Amino acid sequence: MNKGLWKYTRHPNYFGDAAIWWGYGIICLAAGSYIPVLGSVLMTALIIKVSGVKLLEKSLKETKPGYKEYIEKTSAFIPWFPKK
Repeated sequence: MNKGLWKYTRHPNYFGDAAIWWGYGIICLAAGSYIPVLGSVLMTALIIKVSGVKLLEKSLKETKPGYKEYIEKTSAFIPWFPKK
């Protein structure tokens, strides 16, 4: 799991989902509507704290050998350069 997008983030699919929701929020802001941005905030919070990253990480730490080391090197959500 150290090739491609997985080298920079442990959950590129969840980051992509959040980016899409923020795209919708930005479009709504450009149209003058502010309330739909709450959907972007809510979906990002759910992806990170409830149904996505947190839930999956809990099971992967227990079942996948070497995953704890992967956690230490790789960003959980926002793509960033790996730690040495």
